[in-house]
Amino acid sequence: MENYLECGGKKVKDVSLQELRDRLAEFARVRGWDQYHSPRNLLLALVGEVGELSEIFQWKGEVEKGLPNWSHDDKEHLEEELSDVLLYLVQLAHVCGLDLGQAALTKILKNAQKYPVRNPTD
Repeated sequence: MENYLECGGKKVKDVSLQELRDRLAEFARVRGWDQYHSPRNLLLALVGEVGELSEIFQWKGEVEKGLPNWSHDDKEHLEEELSDVLLYLVQLAHVCGLDLGQAALTKILKNAQKYPVRNPTD
């Protein structure tokens, strides 16, 4: 059974990293792109996409949460660039043989130990 979330007043599918990984692997396989998907090449592509993402914010100054002053087109452009970054990151983890989801959860736990909740009176 598929999971759906409510997001901005519409139902969206809750997609797992595994599903993204599998779809990306199939996408690349049927196009014969696997030969180009070395860790180095994927990292360089990821860095390029992060640059494109940065350009969106470059001259905007501080931006309010939820992007209330952004046009639909600007938000759509942001979604596309964020998606590019995510997809390259998922592919990079996959070709390196890493479980990105588990690594992220482990990192959250490490950060919780490194930065414990402080009592306001401390």
